[in-house]
Amino acid sequence: MPFDGIVTRAVTEELKEEILPGKITKIHQPTETELVFTVRSRGKKRTLLFSIHPTYARFHLTDDVYQNPKEPPMFCMVLRKHLSGAIIEEIEQYGMERIITFSVRTRNEIGDISYKSLVMELMGKHSNVMLVDKDKGQIVDSLKHISMAQNRHRTILPGHEYKLPPMQDKWNPLEMDSGQLTRKLDFNAGKLEKQIVGTLVGFSPFIARELTNRAGLGSTQNYVEEFKQMQDQMNRHQYEPAIYRNGKEDFHVLPILSRDGEKETFSSVNRMLDSFYSRKAERDRVKQQAKDLYRFIKNEKDKNHRKLKKHKQTLKKAEDADRYQKLGELLTAHLHLVKNGDSSVKVVDYYDPEQKELTIELNPNKTPSENAQTYYKTYQKLKNSKRAVEVEMDKAQEELEYLDQLMQQIDVASTEDIEEIREELREEGYLSKQKNRSKNKNKPKKPNPEKYESTDGTAILVGKNNKQNEYVTTKLAHRDDIWLHTKDIPGSHVIIRSSDPSEETLLEAAEIAAYFSKSQASSSVPVDYTKIRHVKKPNGAKPGFVTYDHQKTLYVTPREKTIQSLRADS
Repeated sequence: MPFDGIVTRAVTEELKEEILPGKITKIHQPTETELVFTVRSRGKKRTLLFSIHPTYARFHLTDDVYQNPKEPPMFCMVLRKHLSGAIIEEIEQYGMERIITFSVRTRNEIGDISYKSLVMELMGKHSNVMLVDKDKGQIVDSLKHISMAQNRHRTILPGHEYKLPPMQDKWNPLEMDSGQLTRKLDFNAGKLEKQIVGTLVGFSPFIARELTNRAGLGSTQNYVEEFKQMQDQMNRHQYEPAIYRNGKEDFHVLPILSRDGEKETFSSVNRMLDSFYSRKAERDRVKQQAKDLYRFIKNEKDKNHRKLKKHKQTLKKAEDADRYQKLGELLTAHLHLVKNGDSSVKVVDYYDPEQKELTIELNPNKTPSENAQTYYKTYQKLKNSKRAVEVEMDKAQEELEYLDQLMQQIDVASTEDIEEIREELREEGYLSKQKNRSKNKNKPKKPNPEKYESTDGTAILVGKNNKQNEYVTTKLAHRDDIWLHTKDIPGSHVIIRSSDPSEETLLEAAEIAAYFSKSQASSSVPVDYTKIRHVKKPNGAKPGFVTYDHQKTLYVTPREKTIQSLRADS
């Protein structure tokens, strides 16, 4: 991801305008890699996110709502102790490096003014956030502890002196002139992108490739002119934040002239970063939170696949039931030919049009009559097993469909939805139920389905798991509301709160249903719709399972941009 030194400079400059001076009113740590500060500035509350996620390391203002753990982690408590009520006075970037310092004025235990620094280092999997005592230059604590055994250059532990990470031998692009650039780059050696990244601080491979593409195969002067243009934009803070969606999704604050295709521009760097990372980071959080559920459901699916395989083998064997009946009847008809101790007997096959002879194997330790009864018993056993196996196969197939549905729901779930899926598995007996830790335990919360609004203002409800599906379909919806679901594909129940929606609303709701289904990435997805009065839940059916009739079918292609634009403000 191109969160390079240039993007760091842009977001730092924007934060200065947005939140300085700002008072830290709340501090939370939703996950082990994320910190969320509520900052009040100029009469507004803003949410500031710090993330040291190995893939999505970043910092910016966000509109996302984060679910916080019941017990705050240790580093969160340290930050609350030292920074609650503190004033952010300055935000500084170290040169063009991805190192940012938030200078904070606060008061210590006895009420004296004290100065702290919250230092963030954006270095991929080595990213970190540290609280530093400015007066002593010592680390108070850090999100990630690094001992001398892990890093011989510096130790990041409480009480140790804070040192900057080892700097690379690179030039600050804002302090270079054209002569220095041409002397540092060898235009005859090739691999100019790699040379640019190795020479200029803050230039990612993404922006180095853009500089090379702009200059083309022209002279050295082309590189100088394009570099000076970038340099001027950075010095004047003339940014054009945008997300580029042709092929691999990327973003930057400088205009990327070499990228064709879909481009979404933003009024601020923070809005762009929040839009770009929001869904990706959310999916990663859900994946981490639901890791045990994925594993459990996969194991249950494997178990049912093995059952089906075994049942199919039994069913294949049961297909011979009629043959055993035939052998029993032929043996009964020819008992006069069998003597005690015979291991086989040749009889005329009355069922064969040509009346050929057939050899029947016998157990010499059994009488002729007992041998005949053995064939009849085998026939009856296989016949009964066929009925039982067919019932068990239907159960296993139904179970697989249910588990597939749960998998799909986890794929589109938010962090809040995961606990409802977990609770459903407990209620269905898949997971052991939790013991009540408190006698005054709150009653279960009502499911909270997602709310959307069509272009013409019609309300649309979406159940993203089975609890929500049943709630919107059986509790919230009226008899004449319109119900939608992907045809023969695991997905969400979608309700249009209208008995006669416009064609535009129907298509938008169908697109939402297709988006929250297993066919999210497909085109021309079939979506059935009918009135709620025609939707029934069979007795004893699995959660979320319904039958319906009087349906019509639409074919739509889900687009994330459309879905997001229809989402109602909560």
